Parts: sequence; C-alpha cells; structure tokens
Amino acid sequence: MAGRFEPGVRRAGVRGGDTRVPAGVPRQVTAPRTRNWTPPWPLDLGLVLGPLRRGPADPTFRTTPDGSVWRATRTPEGPGTLRVALRGGTVEAEAWGDGAAWLLDGLPDLLGASDDPDVFTPRHRLVAASRHRRPGLRLLRTGLVLESLIPSILEQKITTDEAYRAWRLLVRAHGEPAPGPGERLHVMPDPRAWALIPSWEWHRAGVDDKRASTILRAVRHARRLEEAASMPAAEAMARLELIPGIGPWTSAETVQRSNGAADAVTVGDLHLPRIVGWALAGDRNADDAAMLDLLAPYEGQRHRAARLILLAGRTPPRREPKMRRVDIARW
Repeated sequence: MAGRFEPGVRRAGVRGGDTRVPAGVPRQVTAPRTRNWTPPWPLDLGLVLGPLRRGPADPTFRTTPDGSVWRATRTPEGPGTLRVALRGGTVEAEAWGDGAAWLLDGLPDLLGASDDPDVFTPRHRLVAASRHRRPGLRLLRTGLVLESLIPSILEQKITTDEAYRAWRLLVRAHGEPAPGPGERLHVMPDPRAWALIPSWEWHRAGVDDKRASTILRAVRHARRLEEAASMPAAEAMARLELIPGIGPWTSAETVQRSNGAADAVTVGDLHLPRIVGWALAGDRNADDAAMLDLLAPYEGQRHRAARLILLAGRTPPRREPKMRRVDIARW
C-alpha cells in the first residue's frame, strides 16, 4: 500500500512532523490534574508532537497562541484531554477527563523519554546537519494503537487532504467533545461507535468500502491490537498486519507513533524512496529496495534517519503529474 499526498504537499514531507507552536502567555484554565516535568535534554514540542497532527483542522489536536499543545484522545481509562506547554525548560501539563491520570503518567514517554537519540550515528553530511539543527527532536511514544492506526488506514491510496477531511468529519460526527476546556477538541469514537457508523456516513466522508471495511475489522479486534503498543516494533507490526487490509506501510506509520519505533521505516510510500534516494545518492528514481540499501548503515534507526532526511527539505524536482483527487462522495 502506498502513502499518499495532497496536491502540492508530499505525504512523506508531512511525515517530517514539524508543527509550529506559538509563543505566548499561559492560558488560565480550571480544575485539571497537573504535572510538571523537566526533561534533561533540549525539547521542541512542535517537532516531537507534530506527527500526531492530522492536518491543520484535526479535531483531536490544537496549538494555541499561549504556546500550548492540546491533545484529545481515548486512553484505556477513558477519554482525556492533555495540554502541554514548555516554560523555561520545564513542561507544564494539565489533563482532564477519565483518562487524565493515564495521560500524565505517560507524559515523559509521549515527549521522548523512552527514545535514545544518542545511539544514532549520522553517516551522511546531510543527515548530520539536519540532526545538528534540531537538538530538540525525539521520537514520541503514545502507547495507543488505534488512534494512529485508523487515520493511517484512511490515508491509504488517496491524497492527504482527502484523508484529513475524512478523519475530521468522522471524529466530529461520531466522536465526543473532549473533556475540560478542550479548545473545540473531540475525542475519536470508541470501537463500538466506529462499528456503528452507517455505510452512507463513510461514503459522505469520502471513505471507500475497502478502507471502511479495514477499519471495521480493526476495531473488532481493538483489545488485541492495543496490546501491540507494549511489544517490540517488529512483533507489533506483525500483529497489525494480521488484519486484512493492513500492510507494511500502515503498520509502520502506526508503530512509529504508538511504540516510538526508531527503525520502522515506511516502505510502499509514493515519494519517500525518491526523497531518500535524491538526498543521499542524487537518485530521483529510487524504489523501496534502493531506499533500504541507502538506509542500511542506519539499521535499528532507519525511521529516525528518514525523518531527519525529510526535515532537511532536500527533495527531487517534480516531473510527474500531481495525484488526481477522487471524491467518492459525489458518486
């Protein structure tokens, strides 16, 4: 399965995962659970949490002018809203809802505490320069599978803007308002709510039967899939791929976020091999095999290497036509 992109924006480039977090004055909120945590390394909230954002209007993710990142999600304890802000090197976190304690307990891992970038050794000048410019980059780990799996399924074989639109419509229509102040956030549907979405709602959101059926199969096995968050990445991907319709592209996109998998390089992507090939070898026609050969020196850290390459912004000149958007809601 191939990753997709929106016209004018590469899907692989979006996965570089840099989200702008405005600076400003802290916003006053009431009655949250709180936690302060000081990471012993430089931290860039936008770089670390950016991969969780599914488009500028993602109903589960917001950045606000006070310098905060807001996230609404469904934890094993129930819905929760998390707000994090970086003040003088200290992370100030607030959380609401049944999942508040779970979110605060997992705050360090979410912000990269379980990641070890020191084991990464750049083998190319471009990769070394990209890493040097981003000392605050670490790989997040959410500990949640479905919240990354479902939007990744929606992104199969379509443009990114179509996938973002589908995620936005389905979460707003069938999820629930996030607990706490929420910043207009919504928590994604639980497995039962996903299963009860009628066929015409999938169609209206532009989701074809194949992707809808894959999501329905996944939520039917939600508990088993969520267990994959505590597995080694290779085992987690193997478990996800037991579900028909989930292949290496989708499983890698998921465990990069849920498990913090530093080696889960995305194969089957439309543009990533060409970007890696161009950046490291000047080859604009590289395929998956060529990409994996180029990333072989980074075995164990290939996802980190690929992300640093994406963030470097060196891309091959475009010659092929843009991907055509197909609006199945008009059929």
